[in-house]
Amino acid sequence: MSFTVAIVGRPNVGKSTLFNRLAGRKLALVDDTPGVTRDRRPGDARLVDLKFGIIDTAGLEETGPDTLEGRMREQTEAAIDEADITLFVIDAKLGLTPADETLATILRKRGKPVVLVANKAESRGAESGLYDAYRLGLGDACPISAEHGQGMLDLRDAIVGVIGEERAFADSNEEAETDVELLEEIDEDAIPEYDNTKPLRVAIVGRPNAGKSTLINRFLGQERLLTGPEAGITRDSISVEWEWQGRKIKMFDTAGMRRKSRVQEKLEKLSVADALRAIRFAEVVVIVLDADIPFEKQDLQIADLVIREGRAPVIVFNKWDMIEDRQEALTDLREKTTRLLPQVRGIRAVPVSGLTGDGLENLMKNVIETHKTWNQRIPTAKLNRWLDMMQVQHPPPAVSGRRIRMKYMTQIKARPPGFVISCTRPEALPESYTRYLINGMREDFNLPGVPIRISMRKGDNPFAPKKKRR
Repeated sequence: MSFTVAIVGRPNVGKSTLFNRLAGRKLALVDDTPGVTRDRRPGDARLVDLKFGIIDTAGLEETGPDTLEGRMREQTEAAIDEADITLFVIDAKLGLTPADETLATILRKRGKPVVLVANKAESRGAESGLYDAYRLGLGDACPISAEHGQGMLDLRDAIVGVIGEERAFADSNEEAETDVELLEEIDEDAIPEYDNTKPLRVAIVGRPNAGKSTLINRFLGQERLLTGPEAGITRDSISVEWEWQGRKIKMFDTAGMRRKSRVQEKLEKLSVADALRAIRFAEVVVIVLDADIPFEKQDLQIADLVIREGRAPVIVFNKWDMIEDRQEALTDLREKTTRLLPQVRGIRAVPVSGLTGDGLENLMKNVIETHKTWNQRIPTAKLNRWLDMMQVQHPPPAVSGRRIRMKYMTQIKARPPGFVISCTRPEALPESYTRYLINGMREDFNLPGVPIRISMRKGDNPFAPKKKRR
């Protein structure tokens, strides 16, 4: 991106709505409740003919550094320092407040270019708020309506006026190439050979307060995501990019997912829906469990959801630094993993400590190995020899006195591995025999810990009369 823009302002002035408008998608959560956004969320924006990076931030509040709001303020200030321009959003309908004046003072001290944006300008009586904005000493306010898309051309002109045309339109060709590469990354087609250089998408999921954000901060080596003792701090699914051994990793931090019966508030429902989207977009999903209280019912439900979505799962036992008898605890956890998650036999489970960083190197190795398994392809000839052997060892059952015959097997997709078997009377084949085949594939083709899908298809009868051509 040629330049980066941070969107700042006090709570509930419409920063996330403007972020979504510029991004062209509903990436950030939006609600009438003040303080919805907590972490700083990066994104790619397009405004008419401008392309640039944007950062959504938490509403700035006057409070102590030890409080949650104080830690949110630190994230906002970090976004201001990181960006080239700041969009200072005020509420034209309500007019200026002392918080707006405090934020204006902070921005002047930073010395970064500022565009004053008066949101909700479509409201009745917004003119007084526009005139009031001159008190901030930041020049003319640009009136817009982020919700309805009004005033976007004026905002574009204001940004170009501050950053300059040369900087504003730099690297436009490079941006077009990046868009094509992103589309290629999302392609789910089979890959003939595993590519160690291709960017990897990893989602971190789990119950609230399991230590997901702390884990990502330890990977990055900085306090990029908001953390603390309070449960449910993360609301948006925030993506961060970094490199591990020369490979680009895009990691998604998600909101903690509680049991469905406990999720009552609209905001939490939006957070969980955002986490589900992150799971569907990811390739590998790291399921974070608290080592002190692992395998709660909700942990198993989250793991089952990841498996049903066809993602490559990896189990993490976090807060390992708090375990005293580690060898005994690890033996017990491995036994529970095998017993409670039989649908992904051989799933990789790694003890780590997000606080100290122990085990993170081992975790990434297991993530890569799981991703390789998830992408694996098996030649058709090898599959059919294996299918014949499995039928000899344990023939399919006879239903109503007639034996089910399996004729042919092929792999139709990877990510996760999916197979089709041509057989007689597929509707009569019991589920237990399909499980027998899946377990055999895990062992014989080295496919541990990933979902395997086998579907039965009835073959065409060559002796059946053909339909008359019209």
